[in-house]
Amino acid sequence: MNSFGNILKLTTFGESHGLAIGGILDGYPAGISIDLDFIQNELNRRKPGQSALTTARQESDKIEILSGVFNGQSTGTPIAFEVRNNDQHSKDYSELKDLYRPSHADYTYDCKYGIRDHTGGGRSSARTTIAQVAGGAFAKLMLRKWGVNIHAYTSQVGNIKTDHTYQELDLQLTETNPVRCPDLLVAGEMEQLIKQTKEEGDTIGGVISCVIQNCPVGLGEPQFGKLHALLAQAMLSINAAKGFEYGCGFEGVTKKGSELNDVFYTKDKEIHTRTNNSGGIQGGISNGEDIFFRVAFKPVPTLLKDQETIDRNGNKITFKARGRHDPCVLPRAVPIVEAMAALTIADAILMNRSARI
Repeated sequence: MNSFGNILKLTTFGESHGLAIGGILDGYPAGISIDLDFIQNELNRRKPGQSALTTARQESDKIEILSGVFNGQSTGTPIAFEVRNNDQHSKDYSELKDLYRPSHADYTYDCKYGIRDHTGGGRSSARTTIAQVAGGAFAKLMLRKWGVNIHAYTSQVGNIKTDHTYQELDLQLTETNPVRCPDLLVAGEMEQLIKQTKEEGDTIGGVISCVIQNCPVGLGEPQFGKLHALLAQAMLSINAAKGFEYGCGFEGVTKKGSELNDVFYTKDKEIHTRTNNSGGIQGGISNGEDIFFRVAFKPVPTLLKDQETIDRNGNKITFKARGRHDPCVLPRAVPIVEAMAALTIADAILMNRSARI
């Protein structure tokens, strides 16, 4: 499917080396102030060529709003937008037409569709996440009405990670370095590791952490629309994402229930929990505490070194990829994680308005 969401639904289109990437955002409420500078800045955080740690592809990624916005406000009708591609080097992919790159979608696309766009990876390219980031920017503008804040950051690259929780970090420092890690001492080590890996023609993965604050109580459905399941679907739809955990996550299996239960108390007539091992979600429904989760990203499979593979006829081939590629997806994936979280929460808010009359 090329659509995400229930009431707030984003449908995306485009390929890496096609004319444009874009989307249609349906179900977006009328009367929301649309800050085009904010939307463009979100795209700038994702765009290529922003530092020595990213692909050298140069794109302005300038968004054009085609419909659904009038006099700076949403009209309640479908919002259509597109971003034109300008710096395609399709010739770099000519020799990949008939071979299957390891851990790419070449083979599976061939099997599923019987045809594939080999230039830049086509529809399977991470460049298509432009549409998710744009849609997520619109969702963030909507979430301002509820005071919802979403902050993602790089918490681990390879074996280098911050030992601090998000509460111990100044998340405003995330955008002050190219790795997007608010732990500045660790950020420097991460940056050096990515540069070293790039020089070796290799790639490396890591973890992005995210926290959603001031989320309303009651979001999510008790059975097949649990909020953590919706967030997991959103995160695992991102290119190169390989794992998702929220709250205490897998670490919780080593604890006893008496160690993990989040005890309720009242403060200023409001109900809270003394701990938040649940990660802000209980019974699949938000409880008003911070929602925090982590997303694991694999190393990019495109290596600038010799690799063995086969072509579509089964012949063994040794090849070396050309072109411009990220040695690590994490710096540019931070705004994508935020965008998908924003779309999920915004849609859940709209759905929750039908929970009771």
